[in-house]
Amino acid sequence: MENPPPPERPNLDSTAPPQPDAAEETREPTIHLDQFLKTCGVATGGQAKRLIQGGEVNVNGELETRRRRQLRVNDEVELDGVVYVVALS
Repeated sequence: MENPPPPERPNLDSTAPPQPDAAEETREPTIHLDQFLKTCGVATGGQAKRLIQGGEVNVNGELETRRRRQLRVNDEVELDGVVYVVALS
């Protein structure tokens, strides 16, 4: 039975700068739904939890009951007939 060849090791003597991971390059800012409601000033942490889990919050026109839902720029959050648009920097 033959042993497989050892895996190739990266050349650490290279002068080329390390390449960023593709996932890091495309990472966009996000915020959790409950944190967004707190930031907007419409609810405290406990109130946000109750509103979301009670089915009173829509995200992009759909009912959302997950507090940790990741919101992205331009997502629309509706609560009590008021629409809040996510704008992150």
